[in-house]
Amino acid sequence: MPSMATSEDTGADLRAPAAEALIERYLEHARVERRLAERTLDIYAEHLRALAVKMAEAQLPVDRVAAAHVRRWMAQMHSAGREPRGIALVLSCWRSFFRWLGQQRLVPFNPVQDVRAPKAARPLPKALAVDDAVQLAELHDPDADPWTEARDRAIVELLYGCGLRVSELVGLDVHASQDARGWVDLDAGEAQVLGKGSKRRSVPVGGKAAQALHAWLAVRDRCAALPAALLRDPAAAAALFIGRNGTRFSAQSVWQRVKARSLKAGLPAAVHPHMLRHSFASHVLQSSSDLRAVQELLGHANITTTQVYTRLDFQHLAKAYDAAHPRAKAKDDNK
Repeated sequence: MPSMATSEDTGADLRAPAAEALIERYLEHARVERRLAERTLDIYAEHLRALAVKMAEAQLPVDRVAAAHVRRWMAQMHSAGREPRGIALVLSCWRSFFRWLGQQRLVPFNPVQDVRAPKAARPLPKALAVDDAVQLAELHDPDADPWTEARDRAIVELLYGCGLRVSELVGLDVHASQDARGWVDLDAGEAQVLGKGSKRRSVPVGGKAAQALHAWLAVRDRCAALPAALLRDPAAAAALFIGRNGTRFSAQSVWQRVKARSLKAGLPAAVHPHMLRHSFASHVLQSSSDLRAVQELLGHANITTTQVYTRLDFQHLAKAYDAAHPRAKAKDDNK
């Protein structure tokens, strides 16, 4: 078994020039033995040559690089504005290089092995502007079949007006019963829904959603397939929202119909049902600033889940500030 070679054993200086030579050997190994694509090899070469520069600046041979050095270099990348995903890619290249060096008995350990990139920020949920949400909710398609139009409009009004999950929406029945997962009580102005973790909650049904539901219920039973569906599968036919076959509308069908209506309404991007739930939460929070109320309305078990909407709310306030405040934007004095 070959002995471990170090800068002290050989008297060799493994700083930038030697490191660069090792990098070229590693890239050749990656090209021939690992058969990495040319684009991947280019990425590895870029990040590994940057590593060689950092080692040279720190006067470190490759066998003296420690996790502390890697963490410091990672912090420098982060403070310079590199995104967490980009840092993770750099670390992956370095980790592979040092793993190969270990296999060649050129380093005593892999200093990148337990170093992890900073966590990427949780992406903000996509919500519609208030005007866009209202434009979608108020869409009336004169070319659509009246039965389908009434159903689809009621679906959008409930999703946006109550902040329902699509699973909660399709679980609603026309009437309350022991077997029903949920239902709408129009007299009380509220919906009973079964949320995540089989937790029930009540949500208010606004006036516009109630009007749309009344219009849908007035035509719902005109579905030609409904009598046969009631005999074949009463539970499915008891659904508030049904398809042309007389049975419960599926979540996938709701996604398709909401997307179609958003495009028909001329919105700049296709809308999905969960975007309407995000819009509901964001718009209620903008108007009320009551995070606890939004948590209850959405059925979140933990308020930290709801707090993401405060970031959306801040974005809304920041845009209003930038647009309205005379001191929001710095002027270029050189012009």
